[in-house]
Amino acid sequence: MDKTISANKPSSVKTSEGRQKKADTVAVLEAKVSKAKAMIMTDYRGIKHKDMEAIRKVLKKANAELVVSKNKLMLRALGNKADSVASSFTESTAVLFEYGDEVAPLKELLKFFKITTIGKAKGGLLGDRVLTEAEVNRLATLPSRDLLLAKLVGQLNAPIQGLHYALSWNLNKFVWALNAVKIKKGSINSLPSFA
Repeated sequence: MDKTISANKPSSVKTSEGRQKKADTVAVLEAKVSKAKAMIMTDYRGIKHKDMEAIRKVLKKANAELVVSKNKLMLRALGNKADSVASSFTESTAVLFEYGDEVAPLKELLKFFKITTIGKAKGGLLGDRVLTEAEVNRLATLPSRDLLLAKLVGQLNAPIQGLHYALSWNLNKFVWALNAVKIKKGSINSLPSFA
């Protein structure tokens, strides 16, 4: 009887350790979900480890992170959002967590998928809004946040420059006329006299 008890102990300890690891993983994923502005679910099957590490380095520079975990653990970490994106968690799924700009990391990832011809976006979450695969691809075609802000500043600055030009035009014409008179008088005074 002692043999059966001792044989059961290691498996129960092993099971509780496994549960604890899963609970820790879910806690880490929950922190990432709460921190992320957007999440994109991707199919990463066929990508080599070396390539995966390369894209992770690029994404880290863009303030994003590509995470591979078990689908069930990721769905647990999503909590009440899980039902809306459960269809994206089929087969092998990697999740792109975007902490800063929502577009730049996505562009980098989809560019990587296009170059390697492996992988694709399955769907995503932008805030609380669920995105389809087509919407994710369309989001990647948007200019980056910095470019959009630069365009906005240019558009806001254009009317001010136009007003400045219109108000200064008459003053400029007056200065040019005075300059022309000065040059004309200067050339008349410099002519030799014949008297």
